[in-house]
Amino acid sequence: MAKILCVDDDPIAILIRRETLEVAGYLATSCSSVDEALRELERESYDAVVTDWRFSEESGRAIVHTAKSKWSIPVVVVTGYVGEAFQAAEPLADIYLEKPIDSRELIQILKILLEVRTDRVRSSRP
Repeated sequence: MAKILCVDDDPIAILIRRETLEVAGYLATSCSSVDEALRELERESYDAVVTDWRFSEESGRAIVHTAKSKWSIPVVVVTGYVGEAFQAAEPLADIYLEKPIDSRELIQILKILLEVRTDRVRSSRP
């Protein structure tokens, strides 16, 4: 069962996203701030991250950076500010989705990203 970290400062959005992921068979952990998400990424290993971009006074840049550069895990940014997120993030997330999102689309994208990651891990083993 893949573990997904969900990050959003909107309590309704995070509740819906977490529930959607759990119904699809994923183990989902939610965080409501950048700092909380960064602590969680240090504490636990995850297979993917689904994050918002804009938080009250911060961006999701640190979340994307940590997930991609330190752990090399797939990152999906779900935001109302796709252009801003795409231009600002380095390294880039795997995909940027405009809010509101279709839950089925998110699940399908995660499934593909996780399969690609699994295939890379398998092919890199001796």
